[in-house]
Amino acid sequence: MASLSLDRSVIPDVDLVVFDKDGTLIELYHYWSQMVALRARLIREALGLDRDHEAGLRWALGVDEKAGRLRPEGPVGLKKREVVVQAAVDYLAGAGLHETKPACAAAFERADEESSRDLARFVRPTPGAETLVDALHSHGCRVAIATVDISRRAQLAVDFLGFGGKIDLMVGADQVTRAKPAPDMLHLILKTLAIQASRAVMVGDALTDLQMGLNAGLQASIGVLSGLATAEQLRTLTPFVVRDVSEIKVLPIDCLVGQTIIEPLPDERLTTLPPPIPVPNGAAQNLLKEDRET
Repeated sequence: MASLSLDRSVIPDVDLVVFDKDGTLIELYHYWSQMVALRARLIREALGLDRDHEAGLRWALGVDEKAGRLRPEGPVGLKKREVVVQAAVDYLAGAGLHETKPACAAAFERADEESSRDLARFVRPTPGAETLVDALHSHGCRVAIATVDISRRAQLAVDFLGFGGKIDLMVGADQVTRAKPAPDMLHLILKTLAIQASRAVMVGDALTDLQMGLNAGLQASIGVLSGLATAEQLRTLTPFVVRDVSEIKVLPIDCLVGQTIIEPLPDERLTTLPPPIPVPNGAAQNLLKEDRET
């Protein structure tokens, strides 16, 4: 068990942290812009299209190249794989090309094969990702990933980054009936690892990540600004918002002694708080002693 420290707030008694993958542990735009470009090129080559359609496919799949970001509505990075494939099919149908689903699905599979042979081109960790996973692991806190990606591809990515062995459970959208923001992934993780929702925390960059945490009844959800959503958007669902996972620190229980615990409140209310109440030295040890004696 550990506690999570975020600037002025502490989330105590955490047995499990569940991360989203893309935009939380892995750089979002770099990964998906490269994957979408590869998929679009392979579809163009398979169907003999011109490069204008290749650019159109990149947009339809969810990449806004002019803005240098993913489109907020996705579908890539937000929706299950079959939804992304269908977006390509729908774009091509609008261009007068029909019955293209088999070709699109085959292009996606081929893109998986090509990218798995050159992961360094696609996968970059977000700042602090490996450090945080290491810290959680060393403090005995379980770590899981809930991603809209296919689980085997997600596992390849974290293995490549070097911390796959410290992930207790990987759950992809292919393992559940309903993807985010439905709570199915978190329910599966909690059941498999035998951990109560009240001792679990969700960390993600998208509103669907935070909503999933709420739907599953987790103790808290933390929004990170390294992906899709803005701070204002994330704060509609959680008071816990950080720049990236490097701002999340792991504290053992003993470290709370003599430190200030502040309940999370929206930023605009922090200035009205009375002076915080520090935890007296020795208080935690006395409570633990009383628990043992009873």
